[in-house]
Amino acid sequence: MGRVLSRAEAESPLTGREFELTEQDFKYIQYFVHKSVGIFLSDKKKAMVYGRISRILREHGFRSFSEYRELLEINDAEKVNFINNLTTNKTHFFREFHHFEYLEGVMIPKWFNEGKKQLRFWSAGCSTGEEPYSYLAMLKKAQVFDRIRDVRMLATDLDTNVLAHAKQGVYGEESLESIPSEYLKGAFVKGKGQMAGKIKIKRQLQQHLTFNQLNLLADWPMDQQFDVISCRNVMIYFDKPTQETLIRRFYELLADDGVLFIGHSESVGNCTDIFRHLGHTIYLKQ
Repeated sequence: MGRVLSRAEAESPLTGREFELTEQDFKYIQYFVHKSVGIFLSDKKKAMVYGRISRILREHGFRSFSEYRELLEINDAEKVNFINNLTTNKTHFFREFHHFEYLEGVMIPKWFNEGKKQLRFWSAGCSTGEEPYSYLAMLKKAQVFDRIRDVRMLATDLDTNVLAHAKQGVYGEESLESIPSEYLKGAFVKGKGQMAGKIKIKRQLQQHLTFNQLNLLADWPMDQQFDVISCRNVMIYFDKPTQETLIRRFYELLADDGVLFIGHSESVGNCTDIFRHLGHTIYLKQ
């Protein structure tokens, strides 16, 4: 005989699951996340949200989200943990490879011809660090560090957990599958002993990179201008007005002829008056 559902489970939009998560609970989660970080969780995300909420409830020993909500509303550290758990962090090395091809084939020769003295990059929404380290590996291969001495890269993310991972610069050898061989030798070392089965970014490259936590919807402490801003597959989680606000804020922080990279399913929307589309989600400040 099958298990009889409780009334709470019967009222849950995810009937028969381990925990109670009602439609009202999900609406509250949508509101809380949007208010906190501007990310809109569509109804299609219910299953994903349930899976991540379940993990939190197990860790704390709660039986339902309504019990956990009482803690969430009074504990700032738990608010950070909650947002971290609901933020998607899927990434890999050299994602959107055409961006690297454009930098190496167009922008770097241009910078060399101009005799550029410094370079500033910003990886906005860097997750576990694969994106900024990919840029560093590309710059190493292109001999940028030999020709331009002052190269600094800022990498930011909302999630403190992924930033802690990123700062280590250590990844499983399965990551090698997405790293083209020509970029591998100059930027990574294979681990030995206790580090066997892992790869690590070379320390001399790490010194060019700074990781910081940043909520893209809050005030930005940076006052410098960037030659490249990369914000890929982040804006898809924001509504259209928020996306446009971010695009215009990126514009203000780009140097003249600076480049903005965005994700394959993103666009600058109504901001075509300030950016020239170069194709393949590459935009030039104009």
